[in-house]
Amino acid sequence: MKKKRVTIRDHQFESALFGRRVFFSLIIVVIAFGILLTNMYHLQVVNHHSFQTRSNDNRIKVVPLAPNRGLIYDRHGRILAENRPVLSLEVTPEKVPDLAATLVRLQQVLEFDDDVIDEFHENRRRERRFNQIILLDRLTEEQAARFAVRQHEFPGVNIEARLVRHYPYGEALTHALGYVAKINANDLQKLRTEKKHANYAATRVIGKLGVERYYEELLHGTIGYQQVEVDIHGRTIRTLSVQPPIPGQDLHLEIDIDLQQYAYDLLGDERGSIILMDPHDGAIRAIVSKPSYDPNWFAQGITHTQYQSLLNSRHSPLLNRSTQGGYPPASTVKPQVALAGLDEGIITPTTKIWDPGWFQIEGVSHRYRDWLAWGHGWVDVTSSLVESCDTFYYDLALKLGIDTIHEHMVRYGFGERTGIDIAEESAAVMPSRGWKRARFNQPWYAGETVSVGIGQSYWTTTPIQLAVGTAVIANRGERPVPRLLRALQEGDIILPAVVETRDPVVLKNPTHWDVILDALNRTVSTVKGTAYRAFRGAHYSSGGKTGTAQVRSIGQEEKYNAEEIDERYRDNAMYVGYAPATDPEIVIVIAVENTLGGGGSVAAPMARKLLDFYFAQEQAHAQQ
Repeated sequence: MKKKRVTIRDHQFESALFGRRVFFSLIIVVIAFGILLTNMYHLQVVNHHSFQTRSNDNRIKVVPLAPNRGLIYDRHGRILAENRPVLSLEVTPEKVPDLAATLVRLQQVLEFDDDVIDEFHENRRRERRFNQIILLDRLTEEQAARFAVRQHEFPGVNIEARLVRHYPYGEALTHALGYVAKINANDLQKLRTEKKHANYAATRVIGKLGVERYYEELLHGTIGYQQVEVDIHGRTIRTLSVQPPIPGQDLHLEIDIDLQQYAYDLLGDERGSIILMDPHDGAIRAIVSKPSYDPNWFAQGITHTQYQSLLNSRHSPLLNRSTQGGYPPASTVKPQVALAGLDEGIITPTTKIWDPGWFQIEGVSHRYRDWLAWGHGWVDVTSSLVESCDTFYYDLALKLGIDTIHEHMVRYGFGERTGIDIAEESAAVMPSRGWKRARFNQPWYAGETVSVGIGQSYWTTTPIQLAVGTAVIANRGERPVPRLLRALQEGDIILPAVVETRDPVVLKNPTHWDVILDALNRTVSTVKGTAYRAFRGAHYSSGGKTGTAQVRSIGQEEKYNAEEIDERYRDNAMYVGYAPATDPEIVIVIAVENTLGGGGSVAAPMARKLLDFYFAQEQAHAQQ
C-alpha cells in the first residue's frame, strides 16, 4: 500500500503574499478612483461652461433671418424697385403620408409642369424631412383659391407669404437697375472668398446686374437671428429670443422715370442707346438700351424657354448698349479731333483747306471720300464742324498722327471706363500704334490714321464715353464721372452721393473752347448745319454734332444704298449735343443701329423731341 504524501504549508509566507496582493490591488483601485475623480473634476468644474454650451447647442438652435432688401426710387421719389408679397406653396415631407401621390394630386389641382416636381426633389435632398420646402414659388390667385378650398386633403402642405423683388417699369429700366436672381454656386464661392457668406445665410437672391449688383452690399442689409428650442430630432419647440435683421438701405437715383420712359418709347423698334446726363456733376437723368427684356423674369424665377429666347436672340437684348456697346463714333468726335489740332498748333481758327469731295495721301491712289460727293469747297474749322466736312479731318488726322490723336482722346475719356456705377462697362477701343501691335502684331498704316480722323477704322466708343467726352466740351474742360446714385437713405437719414471728377482737359489756349462751342451751336442754328432741320424753331438754344457711322466699308467705286443692303450692314445714326448753348444743363447722346438714314435725319430729330420733353418736365417740376 502506497503512503500519502504530506505537504507542509508555510502559512507565514502565504499570509505575506496575500497581504502584498491586497496592497497592490488597493493601489490600483485608488489610482483608478483618482483618475475617475480627476476626470469628473475636469468635466464638472474645469470644462463646465464648454460642455454646457455644447449641451445647449443640442437643445438651442440659431435660425438666421433674412433682411428686407432696400428699395430704389427715382429722383422725384417714385418707386423703381420694390418688394412685393407673394404666396408660395410649401411642403413638409415628414407630415405627408404619401409624398409621391400628394405631388401628383397637387399637379392635377394646380396645373404645373413636371419640372416643378423635379426641382422640388432636388431641393428635398438638401433639406431635412421636417423642414418646409418650396414646391411652387409664386402662386397665382386662381391657384391659391383652388388649393384653399381643398387644403384639408393635403396634410403637410401650406401656403406661405414672402417678399420678392418687383420692377414696376419692366424692360424700360432693365440695363440701368439690373435685377436680382437666385444665389448660385458661383455667387456662394465669391461670397466665401470675400468672407460675406455668413450674412447671406437666410437670403435666397442677390444682385446680378446694374445698380442691384453695384450696390448689393448696401441694398442687402444685415442678417438677423432667432434662438429656438428644438427636440432631439431638430424640430422647433419654441422661440427663445429674436435679434431682428437690419433692412438694406434705400437708394435714390438721378433718373427721372418720365424722361426714361419717354426715351425708351421714342426708340420704338430701333436698336440703340439714349443717354441724358447733367454735364456738371455726371448725374444720369435717363439711360436707355434697346432691345431690352423684363427683369421680373429673373427676379421671380425665369423659365428655360424665356432664358433661351434671350440667349439666342440675334439682337442681343442682354447687352447693355449704353455702357458695353462698341460703336464707331463717326463725326461725333470731330470736335475733339479739332481741339487736338488747335492745341498742337497744326491748325488755327482761320486755317482753310480745299475740299473737292475727296482726300488722297501723297503717293497713294486710293481716295477717301467726303460724304458730299462734290465737296464743300474752302472750309475752316468752324465750317468743317457745321457742315461735317470729312476731308478737313482726313487731312488734320494725317498731320497729327495716330500717337498724338490717341494722347489727346484719352484725356476726354475715350478708351477707358468712365467709372459709372454700373459694373457692366466696356473700355471700348481708342486705337494706337502700340494697341495694334499688341492686338494684331501688325504695324500701323497712314490710311488707318486718316479713317480715325472721322471716328472710323478701329476706333469704337460706348455711348456713356460719348456723353463724358461731350460734357468735357460743354464744361470747357471739366470731366465728370457719370453716376446713377443721387442719395442713400437709412431710416430718416439721407446722405447725398459723392460727386467725382477726373483730371480736366487743359488747353494751351482756352479761347479754343469758344471756337468749338460756337461751331457746335451753329450746327443746330444755321441753315448749313447738319442738325438745323431737326432743331429749327426750338424755344431753347443748344449745340450738337451729328454722325453717321459706317458698319461696313464701301468700295472705291461702290455707292451706299441703305434700302438695297442687308439691315445689319446699314449705317448707325449718331447724335451728341447739349442745351442750353450757354451754361448747359443737359448732355444728350443718341445711337441708333442699322437704320434708314443718318445722324441728321434720324438721331437729331429724336434729340429734339427728347430735349423738348426734358425742358417741359423741368418747367413743370419748377412750378410745383
